[in-house]
Order: sequence, then C-alpha cells, then structure tokens
Amino acid sequence: MLLAQIFAVIIFLVMFTLIITEKYERQWVTLVCGGLTLVLVFAIGFGFSEKSLIATIETLNIKDLFTLGFWYTKDAHLSSKGIDWATILFIAGMMVMVEGMARVGFFRWLCMRLAKSVKYKVLPIFFAFMILSAVLSMFIDSITVILFLAAVTVELSFLLDFNPISMILAEIFCANLGGSSTMCGDPPNIIIGSKLGYTFMDFLCNTGIIALIGLVFTLAYFYFVCRKEYSTAGQHIDRRKFPKPESAITDKTGFVISCIIFGCAVIMLITHAQTHLSVATIGVFIAFITLITSGKHVMEIIKRVDYKTLFFFIGLFIVVGGLEQTGILELIARLIENTSGGNPYILIAIIIWVSAIASAFIDNIPFAATMIPVIQSLAVTSGLPLATMSWALSIGTDIGGSATPIGASANVVGTSVSAKSGHPISWARYCKISGPATVMVILLSTIYIWIVYL
Repeated sequence: MLLAQIFAVIIFLVMFTLIITEKYERQWVTLVCGGLTLVLVFAIGFGFSEKSLIATIETLNIKDLFTLGFWYTKDAHLSSKGIDWATILFIAGMMVMVEGMARVGFFRWLCMRLAKSVKYKVLPIFFAFMILSAVLSMFIDSITVILFLAAVTVELSFLLDFNPISMILAEIFCANLGGSSTMCGDPPNIIIGSKLGYTFMDFLCNTGIIALIGLVFTLAYFYFVCRKEYSTAGQHIDRRKFPKPESAITDKTGFVISCIIFGCAVIMLITHAQTHLSVATIGVFIAFITLITSGKHVMEIIKRVDYKTLFFFIGLFIVVGGLEQTGILELIARLIENTSGGNPYILIAIIIWVSAIASAFIDNIPFAATMIPVIQSLAVTSGLPLATMSWALSIGTDIGGSATPIGASANVVGTSVSAKSGHPISWARYCKISGPATVMVILLSTIYIWIVYL
C-alpha cells in the first residue's frame, strides 16, 4: 500500500505541475497520468493482486453505465469513486445543446438584446452577469450556467470589443458561490444533504445567507479589480450602426426549437429530484433532442463539441481515483480530526480551510464524501453540532474550488470556452484574480460561522 500511495502522490504532483506550466495540452497530461495511475498505482503498487483489479474496476466505473440507478434513481447520492460518467455525459449533452443554440444565433441575439437594454455599457453588463450567474446556479448546475453565460460573454466581447477573460472569471466565481447556497446547487451539497438528511431550505437558510454575504463582497472586489478595464470599454462603438438583435437569428424555426430545448433542460434540472432522472439521463436526452431537430447540421454540431475538456475530466477522475483508492484522502481527513485539539473554533477553521485548499486542487466530490464520516464522529467526540460542521464543509468544498482552474467543473468548462474563442486563460491570470476572492469569501465564512454558530 505504501508504494501505491507514493506513486499516487507523485503522479498527482507531476500532473499538477505540467498543467500549471502549460507546456502540453492539459487533456493529454491528465490522460497520460491517468494511464500511469492504472499501471503504477493499481497494478504495480498493489502487486497485481485482486485488490488491484478491484481498484481498477471501481476507478474506471464502467459498470455504472449499465445499471438502472445510473439513469433513474430515487437516491440523490452521487458516486464518488473513479470516473464520474454522469458528469461526463451531462457536460457532453450540454455542450451539444449550446452548440445547437449557437448555430441558430441564440447567443448572439441574446447578447445584442442585453447590450441594447443597458445602452451598450460594458460595466453594467459585467455586474448583471455576475448576479445572474449566482442566482441561476442556486437552481441549475453551475456547469450549465457557465456554458451559457461564457458563450454569451464571448459573443458580446466581439460586438463591443472588450476582453472577456475577467468577466468569465467573475461569472465562474459567482456560479460556485451561488451553487453553495442550496442543496441542488453543487454536487458536494447533494452528497452532504442526502447522507445527513438536510433539505433545500436547510441549506438556503444557512449556507444561503453566507453565500449572500459573500456575493456582496465579491461584487465589490471585482469592481475594484476590473473597473478600469471595463469602465471605458466599448465607448468607441457607434451605437447607431449597431445591428438589430433580430438580425442575429440565422434560423427562426431552429431558434424557437433551441429555446424550447433550453427551457426543457432548465425544467428537468430543477425538478430532477422529483422526477428521479439522473443528470446523465438529462444530458443524453437533451443532446439527442438537439441532434434530431438539427437536420442536416448534425455533423456540424458534433464536430464543434469540445472533446478536449471531456478527455481532461476522464484523466483527472482517474488520477484522483488513485488518491482515493490508496487512502490518501482518508489520511487528510484523519489529520483534521487529530489536530483539532477539541477546540471548536480551531475545529471549524480546520474543516473549512483544509476543505477549501484541498478542493482547489482535487475533485471536491470524493473529498466531501470522505469528510462526512469524519464530521459525524467529531460531532460525538467534540460535542459540536453536526449541522455546524456540515455548513463549514459545504462552504469549504464549494468555494475553495474557485481558487484554481481545475478546482471545480465550472472552472474547467468556463476556461475552455474562453480558450476556444481565442482567449486562453493562464494559471497565473486565473489565480491572480480568483485566488484573493476565494480567500476573502472563505475568511468571511469562517468568521460568520464562529459568530453565529459557536
């Protein structure tokens, strides 16, 4: 086991370093590191034993695709082992839908309509998109929100001649912040709520208030960071020559169909807890409907899907699976328990900050699942209410992921949309803007929990 743990940590560190340096395309980095995890960690590290076979099967997670529970389930619990195929299929489905909507001119029409409603001023659009991102992410998966808003932002940047990078980063941050406020807003919250019995309103009345406070400070932060960049942007554009929004629609019938499909996607995502349809089912269904209604444009849409991002996720899930199978995540959880010293203030600080730091670099779904039994045992030994530690864990995992480009699914999708449009976002620029905002919100959340709950 020790050899497997060493291999798992080394592979993760190498992968992380290569992604940061950006010398190679990130999907190839994660896929190669994922392959090394299967060989070095599971095969050699586990000594070609039965355990190595079990670890490989659980990490590849192919069997889930052939179970009824993967497509239709009455349990909100998400699988935390290995490749999360539900996430992969959902992202792919939303990508197909977004490409279908882009083909008929939906995003160009929307951004032109928005630009006209605020008299083509970039700074008001900047704040409107931040708030919209946070609100939508309370009810809709943040991946969908960013796929939509990032595409609109890119289209708008072409029309008003501004750099969309800072706006996309702000949208990503607000999407993660808004997702932390409800049970259905972010995967870790779904796991915490389903395993510990919390409801939508439980989250809204606790993490929701924290997220609202964080949003106020976030708006102020991004104003001071980006005001110079966007306060004068687009002023040289001749508004009289700006095309009418309706001129952006290239296919009126397809436009109506795309709007209906998007509406169906929103409704299915909001109600999937009641319909028991998994996100994988929703993604596949939306992609299928988009393709069959696209007629002769099917291959055009399929070719435009961002497969690099999908492969990036697959490799990343395998590498994180190596950390999980070798018990590295459990060691982190035990460290939190052993170093708390029984002090509730220190305990809360450790839970929220370690969760935030860990979630900035590894997938927050397995980390949240690993931490749940830890806080359950801490509730018994420390006497601190389980709910208090649950809110700390939720905020830490949800917001901490905003600090780096790989910390959350929305980050990966948003940066991919930006890069695809010709505006690649480096690790340095991402962390320079989103890093301080993450620290600020986590610090505010820690103080709030100390004051209100302890």
